[in-house]
Amino acid sequence: MSEWTRRLCIVSLCALCVACCETLNGCKQQVAAAQSKGEPRYVSDPRTFPLWEHGAPGAVGDRDEDKPTLTYYSPILPSDTRTAIIVAPGGSYHMLASNHEGRQVANWLNAMGVTAFVLKYRLGPRYHHPIELGDAQRAIRIVRTRAAEFGIQPDRIGIMGFSAGGHLAATASTHFDAGKANAPDAIDRVSSRPDFAILGYPVISMSASFTHQGSATNLLGENADAALRQELSNELHVTRQTPPTFLFTTSEDTLVPPENSVAYYLALHKADVPAEIHVFEKGPHGVGLDLGDPATGEWPNLLRNWLRSRGLLTK
Repeated sequence: MSEWTRRLCIVSLCALCVACCETLNGCKQQVAAAQSKGEPRYVSDPRTFPLWEHGAPGAVGDRDEDKPTLTYYSPILPSDTRTAIIVAPGGSYHMLASNHEGRQVANWLNAMGVTAFVLKYRLGPRYHHPIELGDAQRAIRIVRTRAAEFGIQPDRIGIMGFSAGGHLAATASTHFDAGKANAPDAIDRVSSRPDFAILGYPVISMSASFTHQGSATNLLGENADAALRQELSNELHVTRQTPPTFLFTTSEDTLVPPENSVAYYLALHKADVPAEIHVFEKGPHGVGLDLGDPATGEWPNLLRNWLRSRGLLTK
């Protein structure tokens, strides 16, 4: 290497270091400014906390699977969106696909400035309905109660679910209450209604021929009666109060057929609830973000456009 080349490399490296330092100092200054205004302190590392501090109602033991939690993922800097999304991974109500339908999705949401929470809810066959719904409702109430702490607005809290987690998100969207004003626990005094919902290849019906039987059995138990199956068939319980919903699925999904998503969309449309659906031609069940696929991998971009159109990515 010539002396001229060596000096050029040193100059370039120094310039890069200066740029990095300026960027880092700029980030620090933004965080410090936010904190000086009394805004919440943001951290980039996930933080997990229980839904109930002193044990979950209906718990049948004290093992990890008996303790539902939320894992909090915040944008590194204070978010301009002030929007939060609770993510419910799928897994047939028997396990949780918490990597590609949880953590990865939370990181992607953070990149848009959205605060994310990944829900660990209790599972069958150890637990059956209404335990799972109770966990989801508690998560919504907690995030709403602590909105100021998390730097979000209490009316910008969505729920997002994949597969069986999509069923849970749809159930939370159709089975909610305004809270109990005289409840001893302040968290129980606020609404459990999500402000919007995002459903990825969701299980929707528990009574139609296109249901996912494994999810139905794990959630409702063996030989559940027809009334219970209908109660948890969410396409039958959409009203004008059901939150706006974004859905996506694929025509090739043979595990949870696209009829689930279509049935829910039609119910939303009939009730005049704002809704958008995308049925991709290709793609198996459980694709997650699927950013590498040139077709199905477009769904995150479509979702971003939908969120933006609803004013959820701006103050």
